Amino acid sequence: MSASPLSAARDVAGLRAAVNGWRKAGLSVGLVPTMGALHEGHLSLVRTAKARCDRVVASLFVNPRQFAPHEDFERYPRDEAGDSTLLASAGCDLLFAPERTVMYPEGFSTNVIVTSVSTPLEGEMRPHFFGGVATVVTKLLLQCLPDAAFFGEKDYQQLLVIKRLAHDLDMPIEIVGCPTVREHDGLAMSSRNAYLNADERRVAGRLNLVLHEAIKAVRGGAAIVDAEAEASRHLSAAGFTSIDYVAIRDAETLERLDELRDPARVLAAAWLGKTRLIDNMEV
Repeated sequence: MSASPLSAARDVAGLRAAVNGWRKAGLSVGLVPTMGALHEGHLSLVRTAKARCDRVVASLFVNPRQFAPHEDFERYPRDEAGDSTLLASAGCDLLFAPERTVMYPEGFSTNVIVTSVSTPLEGEMRPHFFGGVATVVTKLLLQCLPDAAFFGEKDYQQLLVIKRLAHDLDMPIEIVGCPTVREHDGLAMSSRNAYLNADERRVAGRLNLVLHEAIKAVRGGAAIVDAEAEASRHLSAAGFTSIDYVAIRDAETLERLDELRDPARVLAAAWLGKTRLIDNMEV
């Protein structure tokens, strides 16, 4: 049985009209921001939102402001029709799919910058990234004003940035982090996994295993710096072509740790050919 067609709003007025109608009926609203190319990880966010809220909005917008000129904005996979069908099957009630001119009209000149938690790791590797994320997520949260917004822990540093901006800007919105959904071999689901060729895909499953080994090492008493270095060596030996970082950090601030304490998180970013993979786990 096919899913029912999913209603779509193309502008802020249409989105707010739908949300206001639900509000008048006393219904709660959840938001799931996405860039499309949906997979089971995204759908799990929709299902979690549906379990928590009466109505769910999923946004679909490939945000140009979080891509550097040399990155994959133009080739990022896009399939709105397929995404809409998947969202409907997961219980989504409305798709918000604005054009670029809706999100960034002529004369747009505001950027949202979150300092501190955005600075290390991804902030060092992709210094443009979190400004673009913080700006578009701030807009989406204000456009929809949901009761709660749902984000995957796979993008863990991004989740911390979004929690910080919602807190600092006094947004009356709960930011909910949801567990990473993984493939059969433990690879974190990601839209960019589609870039991997068959040989790279076989290697990619090693990433989560190496992180598990790093966790085991530090829990067993190994120095953090040694566990990080050993994990990087294992990734290189497995066939990863470049390692951006393997880091064990404070899970709330991402500050460096001299010795292990809770809560802690191991985070990694590594390349297989032209594909950059990220992952993280609780230590």
